[in-house]
Amino acid sequence: MPIALRQAQVLPTADASTYADWFACLAEPVRVRLLHAVATSPNGITVGSLTELLGTSQSTCSFHVRKLADVGFVETHKEGTSTVVTVNEACCSGLPHAADAVMGALGPRPCCPDDLPADVTVRALRDEDWPAVLRIYEEGIATGIATFETTVPGKECLDATWLPGHRWVAEIDGEVAGWTAATPASARQCYAGVAETSVYIGGDRRGRGIGKALLHKQVTEADADGLWTLQTSIFTQNRASVALHHAAGYRTVGVRERIAQRDGRWHDTVLLERRSPVN
Repeated sequence: MPIALRQAQVLPTADASTYADWFACLAEPVRVRLLHAVATSPNGITVGSLTELLGTSQSTCSFHVRKLADVGFVETHKEGTSTVVTVNEACCSGLPHAADAVMGALGPRPCCPDDLPADVTVRALRDEDWPAVLRIYEEGIATGIATFETTVPGKECLDATWLPGHRWVAEIDGEVAGWTAATPASARQCYAGVAETSVYIGGDRRGRGIGKALLHKQVTEADADGLWTLQTSIFTQNRASVALHHAAGYRTVGVRERIAQRDGRWHDTVLLERRSPVN
């Protein structure tokens, strides 16, 4: 039997040109090491510290910083007499997306890992869970990088918006520690299988695998119920959430620049989606 070959695709010229500039910029090992150092410095790092860290001259370091800034990988600002270099958070998602696009790896991905925490129980949301759900929502708002909302929507609003069969809470020791829910992406019938998802973890419960357990329930139940696409938008600064969704089979579609304001500041968001392997 002949092997069925997938039809070849061609990247748009504009995208290919942008990606070529990015990859060309990273064709220098010192620049790759420099970008890594900046990306792993949450509060930024001075050119002087980078020079010492990389073991190079300050002029060489400054030259490579300028090259990275030219293509948008890093940003610089002055603090006194020092130049501070920070990573462009959008590139933390945009660069992996570019590699996926070039390598044709933007098809469906497998479900999330099944090595779920043994002490986390995920179940359907019940009426008595609402106070905890609203409290955790408020904790997410307080981070400044979880949502554009500045006040918690009322229970009635959320209850009317969320899909009835796709609202889940995670429990630890009998207490609600996080939740996830799906909202129809559109009222049009042709998009009946497309949902916008949210996941929130209690502020004192993060780092315990709760998000992994919630997303596992979210995507497996969505597949079983015939939802063919889940999508979510995440602040570019919220890299932990982007990584969590990637592990659950979501892929980066792109970065939406200056999509909305929060507290008077424009923010970019990463648009991710998960396509069901079933539908």
